[in-house]
Amino acid sequence: MSTIRGQEYDGLVAVVTGGSDGIGLAVGLELAARGARVASLDLAVDDLPEEITGFRCDVTDRASVQAAVAQVVDRLGGIDVLVNNAGVSAVGTVEELGDEDWHRVLDVNVVGMARSSAAALPHLRASRHPAIVNMCSIGALNGLPQRVAYNASKGAVLALTYAMATDYVGEGIRVNCVSPGTVHTGFVDRMLARFPDPEREKAALDARQATGRMVTPEEVADAVAYLASPRSGSTTGTALDVDGGITHLRPRPVQQTD
Repeated sequence: MSTIRGQEYDGLVAVVTGGSDGIGLAVGLELAARGARVASLDLAVDDLPEEITGFRCDVTDRASVQAAVAQVVDRLGGIDVLVNNAGVSAVGTVEELGDEDWHRVLDVNVVGMARSSAAALPHLRASRHPAIVNMCSIGALNGLPQRVAYNASKGAVLALTYAMATDYVGEGIRVNCVSPGTVHTGFVDRMLARFPDPEREKAALDARQATGRMVTPEEVADAVAYLASPRSGSTTGTALDVDGGITHLRPRPVQQTD
């Protein structure tokens, strides 16, 4: 571990919603490796690595969020960084999804971020290096098949990020977001296992990215760590793509030769 990486977050407390697995867990581990004391706010917080302290939290319940944030402050002494990572998806078109699907996705992915941010902001104001990073997606600007509710929620997250960055820039609180492409997590592996030909389906997911492979959780975590870092004091209101080039690159298909 380099000196900079080891000291970058020394003395800072970082809260990661949905931080018990997948991208959230990778983010928590990366921030801890850079010196932060990390709290995971999640529905399940058992069996976390020793670097991360778990606090049970349901981001769809304002009282639950406020209680969890109060517990973090009481135990860890404050909040300097909030990573709004908790999120869910739904598969289907506007014809296939019901009201309950829309309510669930928007409540977790959009209103959940607002609840968590509102609860953390009084404590962020007391920090020397306050930062919020929202987990967006390429779905905010790219049409993904049968992900209409998820895409709509992430479009809202992008707008939410810009609005929050504007509201709090005068207080020195930076707000940014990360927009990953398809990320290879345990969730994806479990989904692939349900297909008749998992390897074929994985190849299709890899091929979505211009780089020819899915994004790793660690790559997303590195991007979050950059945006939340005290070393990034002039970066606010920014959406950072970690998408393997899917948003802007249109490479020619590789020609097969015999």
